[in-house]
Amino acid sequence: MSDLVNGLNPAQKNAVLTESGPLLILAGAGTGKTRVVTFRIAHLIRNGIKPERILAVTFTNKAANEMKSRVTQLIGARRETTPEVSTFHSLCVRILRRHIEKLGYRPRFTIYARGQQETLARQVLRAVNIPTAALKPSEFLWRVGAWKNRGVPPENAINDAESDKDHLAAAAFRRYEQELKNRNAVDFDDLLIKVDQLLSEFEDVRKQEAGRFDHVMVDEYQDTNGTQYRIVQALAKDHQNLCVVGDDDQSIYGWRGAEVEHILRFSTDWPSAVVVRLEENYRSTDAILQLSNRLIAHNKLRSDKTLLPSRPNGDKPQIHQYRDEVEEAREVILDIKRRMDRDEFEPRDYAILFRTNEQPRAFESELRRVGLPYVLIGGMSFFDRREVQDIIAYLRAIDDPDEETGLLRIINTPPRGIGPKTVETLLGTAVQRGESVWKVMQDDEIVSSTGPKAASAIRNLAKLINVFREMAANKEKSFVDMLRELLSAIQYKVEIDRLYEKPEDRDARWAAIEEVVNELGAFEQKKGKRAKLSRFIDNLTLNDLDSTTEKENQLKRNAIALMTYHASKGLEFRCVYMVGMEEDILPHKRSVEADGAAIEEERRLCYVGMTRAEDRLTMTLALTRRRWGKSRETNPSRFLFEIMGMSDNPHAAAKRPKSQRRKPGRAGKTTGKKRKKA
Repeated sequence: MSDLVNGLNPAQKNAVLTESGPLLILAGAGTGKTRVVTFRIAHLIRNGIKPERILAVTFTNKAANEMKSRVTQLIGARRETTPEVSTFHSLCVRILRRHIEKLGYRPRFTIYARGQQETLARQVLRAVNIPTAALKPSEFLWRVGAWKNRGVPPENAINDAESDKDHLAAAAFRRYEQELKNRNAVDFDDLLIKVDQLLSEFEDVRKQEAGRFDHVMVDEYQDTNGTQYRIVQALAKDHQNLCVVGDDDQSIYGWRGAEVEHILRFSTDWPSAVVVRLEENYRSTDAILQLSNRLIAHNKLRSDKTLLPSRPNGDKPQIHQYRDEVEEAREVILDIKRRMDRDEFEPRDYAILFRTNEQPRAFESELRRVGLPYVLIGGMSFFDRREVQDIIAYLRAIDDPDEETGLLRIINTPPRGIGPKTVETLLGTAVQRGESVWKVMQDDEIVSSTGPKAASAIRNLAKLINVFREMAANKEKSFVDMLRELLSAIQYKVEIDRLYEKPEDRDARWAAIEEVVNELGAFEQKKGKRAKLSRFIDNLTLNDLDSTTEKENQLKRNAIALMTYHASKGLEFRCVYMVGMEEDILPHKRSVEADGAAIEEERRLCYVGMTRAEDRLTMTLALTRRRWGKSRETNPSRFLFEIMGMSDNPHAAAKRPKSQRRKPGRAGKTTGKKRKKA
């Protein structure tokens, strides 16, 4: 045991050695949270807890994979069983596969990816006579997701509606839910909601699922929404061996349903809870932490803790003010270039953080002008690419052709002579008969009525699908070999060559297909004889909905990172530039108008940005910024006043007449040099 706790500080050691009962680990930024969690799992296993009796739940695939890897290193790879480490959504998929029949679904349900959701949303809005001009499918889905995250059922959505678009969405919400069930499908939010329903309405299911584990651990507990909170309570309430880890000061996802109150009231929910505070920060310098602590202390709704530096001194954070957003971008990029010319760190050591998606445009222009490599985190997901969606659709059709979203996507991809009118005929017949399109495709009379060319194409497609269905079912070949044969049979490479003229575009598209094949190969190798095509499709769909996979790939490049504060959470960089530190940007205008809890979340967002920095932190603001083509004066962010301790009432400071306002850059005492207005 000594080898596990050697090198841990007293608080970390306390967290690792607390073996039973409710445990809250308040883990500040950069305090070694992942190390503590993995060491605690290893400690439990070494002290007799069977690995498979431990459940550890995270929010992202990256976090789950990192935790699995570290635990395996600690307990040894030779063990027959391992802890169950997964995301909330992956856990819920497994529970639903075992019990969803109780909710009136068939076991082989489909998880709708974003593209499938938008297709269904478009059909539903059309069916209830809501034009796209009044409510776009994406707007509808955003509102539905918000209601689901807050536990608002379709029948109550109308009472929650405020705007005209809310009312339109509420009118279509019930139809959307019914159409999902008709298709034996669930969307991403349903994975949690249906499990919550199962655990609350069926005590036998709750006992069976809770009985699978003796210990439950939850990472990033401050990010749980109401549904996730209830699922955790249901799984842990019998044995009460619940360990939650998180930091209320980094709760920044209120807009998607996260409730910081869950971590703040943990000791009330579990009266016998042990609370351990991890406060020793191993990431940032003392100079950075002093200002970070000063900022977050202004929040009223928080637990009492202070980040303590393990790295003394350090360069004082800088606040620079510029004439406008153009000068801000130019000077920030020139500062990075000067430092890199002096061999100060690699491009990947620099990050530029911003609050809104409009801000990076000027920085991208400057980076291109001076020739520095950069990556804009959060661009198009790998899984949003046309060719990737096509191949996934083929795999769906082979696994279950009655699931229409896959079949309808590939019915004429690549083009095979099945035009829109033919598809309309097949769909119309399917709706009239209450059957799937696949079943209608087996009716020779209907198929013949579509004309010789279309009929021949339909028969050939049905034959193709049946051949590969049989191949997958009998496992005559590996799934990888099957997919390679499929790509050859449909001549997908020819299709890519037809669609894209430039060789580099063709190579990039074909490389994306290769990556799908690689994913399938890795899955098959990991699962062995237990590999099922349906499980692989589930995994791909969950990855599609978890943006961290694409973000991780982007960050592997040796390039300057441009990203939002939200995207930066969990990351660290040697040098961080926080740009646009102005009222209505950070804090965001919507939060300024709402005030109260909204401002506290924006302050936490600023705190997250500051604590990403290891060695150097620079904050910038523009004195004027163009809005709708006109240059307008800005107000410094209230957070700058709070960081520097310049005003007990930053609201009042920001609202004083312009002639009386103090610019935070003029203090210069604790933040170093200022940049005067040009």
